[in-house]
Amino acid sequence: MDTARPVSEQASGRYAYAAESATATVSPQGLVTGWSEGARRLLGYDAPEVVGRPAGELLDAYDVRDGRWERGGHATAVLRHREGHLVRLTLRWSPSLGAEGEVRAYVVTAAEAGAGRPMVEWSHRQSPLAMATFTRGPDGWRLDPALSGDPPGEAAEEGFLRLVQQVADEERPMRYERTTPGPFSSRQQAWITEMWPVREPATGEVCGVGTATFDSSEEHWARQRLALLNEAGSRIGSTLNVTRTAQELADLAVPRLADFVSVDLLDSVLRGQEPAPGPLPTTVALRRAAHQSTHEGVPEAAVPLGGLDSYPPYSPPARALTSGKPLLSGVDDPDYLRWIAQDGTRMERVRRFGFHSIMAVPLRARGITLGVAFFARRNGSKPFEPDDLVLAEELAGRAAVGVDNARRYTLERGNALTLQRSLLPRDLPRQAAVEVAYRYLPAGSGAGVGGDWFDVVPLSGTRVALVVGDVVGHGLHASATMGRLRTAVRTLADVDLPPDELLTHLDDLVTHLTYDDERVPEDLEMPSAAEIGATCLYAVYDPVSRVCTLASAGHPPPAVLYPDGTVRVIQLSPGPLLGVGGLPFEATELELPEGSLLAFYTDGLVEARDHDIGAGVDRLCQTLASPVPSLEHTCDAVLKALLPETPSDDVALLLARTRALHTDQVAAWSVPSDPAIVADARAQASRQLAVWGLQEAAFVTELVVSELVTNAIRYGAVPIGLRLIRDRTLICEVSDASSTAPHLRRARAYDEGGRGLHMVAQLTQGWGTRQTSTGKTIWAEQPLPAN
Repeated sequence: MDTARPVSEQASGRYAYAAESATATVSPQGLVTGWSEGARRLLGYDAPEVVGRPAGELLDAYDVRDGRWERGGHATAVLRHREGHLVRLTLRWSPSLGAEGEVRAYVVTAAEAGAGRPMVEWSHRQSPLAMATFTRGPDGWRLDPALSGDPPGEAAEEGFLRLVQQVADEERPMRYERTTPGPFSSRQQAWITEMWPVREPATGEVCGVGTATFDSSEEHWARQRLALLNEAGSRIGSTLNVTRTAQELADLAVPRLADFVSVDLLDSVLRGQEPAPGPLPTTVALRRAAHQSTHEGVPEAAVPLGGLDSYPPYSPPARALTSGKPLLSGVDDPDYLRWIAQDGTRMERVRRFGFHSIMAVPLRARGITLGVAFFARRNGSKPFEPDDLVLAEELAGRAAVGVDNARRYTLERGNALTLQRSLLPRDLPRQAAVEVAYRYLPAGSGAGVGGDWFDVVPLSGTRVALVVGDVVGHGLHASATMGRLRTAVRTLADVDLPPDELLTHLDDLVTHLTYDDERVPEDLEMPSAAEIGATCLYAVYDPVSRVCTLASAGHPPPAVLYPDGTVRVIQLSPGPLLGVGGLPFEATELELPEGSLLAFYTDGLVEARDHDIGAGVDRLCQTLASPVPSLEHTCDAVLKALLPETPSDDVALLLARTRALHTDQVAAWSVPSDPAIVADARAQASRQLAVWGLQEAAFVTELVVSELVTNAIRYGAVPIGLRLIRDRTLICEVSDASSTAPHLRRARAYDEGGRGLHMVAQLTQGWGTRQTSTGKTIWAEQPLPAN
């Protein structure tokens, strides 16, 4: 039997020693008939010990890769050495044929690593890595103990063996990572196994799979910390709610960092107020905002949610707040033991659940101390380390910014809501033209309070103005701008301007609501002209003529439900947003039957992310068409049908059902331009009052008619008209074709005129002038006599 040359001569020095060959002959019956010296050196058996024995007694396992005994072939086999250990060999055999072609014997050649083999085995067994080799046996892949060091724990698992099979089949390396429970419940052990195919040098065929497994727990924990910080960016501060943000910190840290977490905040923070500047008091009072535990129901908590607790100066939370730095503490800290001993409930919970390591981390943002986060581990968890303290500080820092953002939002939202409620009408004024109901809902999301508004303004002649508007943006600026616009609309409505002219004046006002940058301090954020833009819909309804005149400044048109059940959206001439300037507004007139229902709204009612305004208006019309017992129920039905539980924008809804004044409530006459006719006008008015049963009002009414008709004849232009309206009050109107409005003046002692309007103002409840398309109307209103 020949000894092979070193592999360094055959394969560029891959191994230090050659594979030494050994030869044996085996009879067709499987008995050893020949045994070479090389075979003795390889397996330790002398020839007399082997010859005549079944060859199978030397085999521990084999894997026939190619060929059969009768044709010859090769296989990988594990043989048992005379001294008891296993030797892995590559066997090659070929039949020895007789003269007739029959098989007389089989010549078997074996090759195994020579003098370098023990060094390889020692290297495997002494390596800090768990190295192993897997070979194919009769029942599949299995660990080869002769070629392995200490095997990895998963070597016999079915799932791992499937990976070994995959590496062999695909003939390419693979990395396998797994985690197992660690010695402490708070941490897992991580392992990485490198797997690669092992090839026969002679044939290049895969004859095994090698593995090397090493502990990657430190790298795994570092990745987990980074993943936790990355997750904190999306999970902490997802809402502008103080307590929710605190709870998000607790939920994220348990159980990945601690077994129990509590977040305690200053009372002022929970109320959305700015914490008082300066150092904290010696004993700090904090309110529990959130806590979480690995146990359901958080039985470890000594303070309930919302409960107030005082922390003495030596306690870890108070020390962290005072120093502004996080700290580690535990059962080896006398101050910690002293703190838990002062409270029986806390002492019982610490002993019961075995808290032995804690961290107290202050919550600070923008230089303001907000509260403290408390992290604890119980028995079975590894004590906190400095790396854990760094991680807790990072998480608390992100939570503190979220809490402070929520606090600032709560404060601004509260101020904006207060301002907005003070500017919106609390009780609508009494008037006879329409029956009204309304709803106003502030935004329920983080968008902030908006600038939606509405109003009902009584006008002269029993008319009424219905207004709805929306200021662009949210927050205090939007609310303040809304208040300005509402005040401006009321002022312009008192002047009795037509809707299109009123919007023109309002547009000018918004245009001028800009700020000179040189006069505004740099640190004061003021809205630009574009940010002050607003929409507005102004409508005037006259119950005498039953005509509604509307004009829009970029606002959605109202819907009207007619008495016959038909619902339509009023087609208006769209006008520009307020603040654009330079573009006209057009009025639309619409005659409405008595009992028609007008629905005014802001875009927050009909617009949403899942549908456009058109779809929302269609749903509004469908809801209005459904029969309901009252306007209040209609408001509720509309909001329920169109809005989610938490609206993303402010919503204003104003419903108005029209009324009409019938002919028995209105009397009108045409008056010639002749001073002699004034007496006749007084007589006609007196007779009408008698018909209405208002004789007690005759004296004042005759005086008002006399004065207003005389002024119209003397200073006005034809045609001149006189009208009396009986409703909640008694109204006297005189109209003429002149646009010149009278005004009060103080008459001197010897002046012949100038006292008439003064007497009208003194004797009536109110008087005024309104411009019309044909001139002007002077009106005076007096209360009806008590029955």
